[in-house]
Amino acid sequence: MAPPRPNILLVTLDTTRADAIGAATPSLNALAARGRTYKYAYATVPQTLPSHASMFTGLYPAGHGVRENARFLAARHPVLAEKLKSAGYQTAAFVSAFAVAKRFGIARGFDSYDEPETPERDAKATTERALAFLQQAPAEPLFLWVHYYDPHYPYTPPEPFRARHADNPYLGEVAFMDEQLGRVLRAFEGRGPAAIIVVADHGEGLGEHGEQQHGNLLYQGTMHVPMVMAGPGVGRGVSDAPLSTRHVAALLLHAAGLAPPPAPEGVIVGEAMKPFLDYGWQPQVMAVEGHTKAIMAGRVEVYDVAADPREARDLGPASDLSRPIRATLRDYPLPTAQAAAPPASLDEEAQRKLASLGYVSAGVRPAVRADAPVPADMTSLFPLLDRVSGLFVAERYTEAIPLLETIHARDPHNLAAILRLAAAHSSLGHDAQAVAAFRKAEAIAPDSPDVKAYLALHYAKGPEWPRAVPLLERILRDEPDRLPALEAMAAIRERQDRVAEAVALRRQLYTMRPPTVPELLRLAEMQMRLGQTGDALANLELARARQGPAFRNHLELGVLYLALNRLHEAREALDRVPSSHPGYAMARFKRAQVSALLREPDAAARIEEAKKHADATTRVLIENERLFDEVRRP
Repeated sequence: MAPPRPNILLVTLDTTRADAIGAATPSLNALAARGRTYKYAYATVPQTLPSHASMFTGLYPAGHGVRENARFLAARHPVLAEKLKSAGYQTAAFVSAFAVAKRFGIARGFDSYDEPETPERDAKATTERALAFLQQAPAEPLFLWVHYYDPHYPYTPPEPFRARHADNPYLGEVAFMDEQLGRVLRAFEGRGPAAIIVVADHGEGLGEHGEQQHGNLLYQGTMHVPMVMAGPGVGRGVSDAPLSTRHVAALLLHAAGLAPPPAPEGVIVGEAMKPFLDYGWQPQVMAVEGHTKAIMAGRVEVYDVAADPREARDLGPASDLSRPIRATLRDYPLPTAQAAAPPASLDEEAQRKLASLGYVSAGVRPAVRADAPVPADMTSLFPLLDRVSGLFVAERYTEAIPLLETIHARDPHNLAAILRLAAAHSSLGHDAQAVAAFRKAEAIAPDSPDVKAYLALHYAKGPEWPRAVPLLERILRDEPDRLPALEAMAAIRERQDRVAEAVALRRQLYTMRPPTVPELLRLAEMQMRLGQTGDALANLELARARQGPAFRNHLELGVLYLALNRLHEAREALDRVPSSHPGYAMARFKRAQVSALLREPDAAARIEEAKKHADATTRVLIENERLFDEVRRP
């Protein structure tokens, strides 16, 4: 008889360096003591979403296509939860940050996916929700993923960890997270045999090599991560062989009896493409074989990570690199500038949430050139770039402008920076400065669709809006899902009184992002003008559901219900129109119509009330309404 399949637990520790494990992590230490520690585990990329995409698909970023945060994992790539679910596992996830929100495609295969409504929540809040789930989860085989986010900057651990690690608050965050990890481990292992992996998605620079946080470089601080596995059939001890975290899925599928163990890799690969995708700097690829690590980024750096874990001594390109390492650096697929195109469905609210977490993509295709800067040589700009991205999303343009000017002076081919400078001036009404910046952008990238798009948006909101029309038409012909261009063109079509086109554009737009309540109301108004009664009613009902007691469009709702002969709903809506409403006269007329159609006993009084409150428009309507003739007869 085959042994029962183990329950499976995956815990991912965001932003946790391999060397953060030690005195501050007794829970993880205890797991390691009864399991296997992978001494040289490497992240595939130093960012949250693409790293998790690799863990779940078993692919490097070049394979799954998610090369920075705020991108979308394509459904064509099967993920771990889908495979376990199809094998009979119940699947559940409890994540702590918007960076791995369901919308990015990472949640496929999970029966339940618990994510915070705010951009992030701490490890204790996530643990409480996971433990509550475990108390009522059925006994069938379970796959549980718990994601902790705490060690992200800024480092603000709760007490007593703040006091214990006053000189190193980053480590205090790791210690707090480890305490919560212990609670989950105890509860999960109490359910029976369990295969467990605890692994970090990436580390944190902490100032090494000029990088305070992560995402831009490939040094050990951000790429070397802790990884421990324990459970039935897992040999105890320490593995010195380099291992990519992309093998997490294969290891867990093997533990479930669903796949063979992952084959050993000769060379481990990693990438950091954010500086290329956002700024046009050199793309970066890492190759690790044994203790030798090589980084290619316009030049080749070589380190012995065992003898020199801080990578203080570059052994140089003359080092005797093996043929597999050289082939890996040469052949690893690099992204194109097109890969930096802004995600179609990344709305403003999503951008704000990501910005609050320190993640903001430039959303502009870079100006690619052979002599582009090496990211490791540009570290003095990292704080400025991070700061200006947050300011830009927060619409604090006055503060962003001097920072953008500094960035442009130091990196004059940074297309994203000069376009943001132009957009900041445009938003503040500085027309001359905006146009001057756009001219600089055109000189950097004459054929860039992003330059044309930003210039079109500048014209669209000003007195020269007709100049935006041909630009926007061309942009939407080539990129019909470009969200800001859709928004601008919809507004222009309204201005031109081309209502049907405006409605069609807005319907397309709202398949990409949810409309705000004012947008729903405006769309319903236009649909009423076009006689699209059912669509208009659906949008008004949605607005009412979202606004609750604050909803004020009862007159329009009543008119639409009446048009669809939903008389009782029309009566209820029209009775909610207050006498202070500018359309009160029309509300009384429509209410009288409803009363006549329902043959209410007070229909005559309703007609008299409509006459009492009539204005020039409704007075004529009342006199010519044949419904009222029946009521007036004795």
